[in-house]
Amino acid sequence: MSEQDAKLASLISRLNEPSTSSAHTADAAQDDEDIFAELEAEIENDSSAAFREHGMEQLKREMEQLQQMKSDGHGQYREVTDEKEVIRLSAHKPRCVIHFFHHKFKRCEIMDKHLSRIAPKYFNTLFIRVFVENVPWLVERLGIKVLPCVISFVNGVSKDRIVGFEELGNTDQFETATLEWKLLNSGVIQKDDSFGPTINYGAKPTVRQYVRGRPQDDDSDFDLDD
Repeated sequence: MSEQDAKLASLISRLNEPSTSSAHTADAAQDDEDIFAELEAEIENDSSAAFREHGMEQLKREMEQLQQMKSDGHGQYREVTDEKEVIRLSAHKPRCVIHFFHHKFKRCEIMDKHLSRIAPKYFNTLFIRVFVENVPWLVERLGIKVLPCVISFVNGVSKDRIVGFEELGNTDQFETATLEWKLLNSGVIQKDDSFGPTINYGAKPTVRQYVRGRPQDDDSDFDLDD
């Protein structure tokens, strides 16, 4: 990579830095515009005409892509109700995590809590949830029988699924880092995309997290056939 390419990459990387404002607010949109204006000024003031021309073209492309990703819900954890939209997103996004849930199931609420913490840290991965009754074709097509069910898609292909909490320690009190570790190992999230604190993913979560807890009321998984 040339010095100019490295400089441009460094400038454009600032576009993907997390905003301190919510993705749904006018303040967040203004933040994007302010960053774009700063980068545009830096590129225009460069002494190299070739860098200025190439840099502005690249900056505009990156800004358009960023806005489209934010429009699709990157950087947040949101619900999608239209089945065709769910299919489109899972098929065309390089990396997508989908939680198939049911409103009345406690463990789905627990999974939501953890995914909502992880999603803002990995902007390049789309995180969504879908109510199973809104996506009957997908539920049948993917053979979803037990909830909660989290499926990871990489380049439109299902790479991994987490069914219930068995792989998360078989307890309702599993840690967010355990789920994050599972998603990292599936390839649907990557360290380079992380905006949060660094976690050592080289080792598995502690043994304590994998000790089976005592069965409790409402501790079983939700079977769609029941």
